[in-house]
Amino acid sequence: MESAEKLSVTVTPAMARMIREKVEDGSFGSASEVIRAALRAFQREEDEHAERMASIRARVKASIEDTRPSHSGEKVRDHLRELAAQYSSRSDDSAA
Repeated sequence: MESAEKLSVTVTPAMARMIREKVEDGSFGSASEVIRAALRAFQREEDEHAERMASIRARVKASIEDTRPSHSGEKVRDHLRELAAQYSSRSDDSAA
């Protein structure tokens, strides 16, 4: 275990109560252990957040660098309407 550094931390009464309860119910041996566990959980959360952000940034970058042509929603809707009209006219022709 690496060497420890003593810090003074101010917490709300509710937090202090929770820390004391965790020590009193035997979940932790001391208030310091509760704080260290909380900091480890915070570090895991921060690491996970950083990984999610890196993933999002990579996907955005890939999207920006994508060389495939892009189409507006309006252009896509127009194309789908044309296809539907063609399909509809084929169905009408075969029914006659």
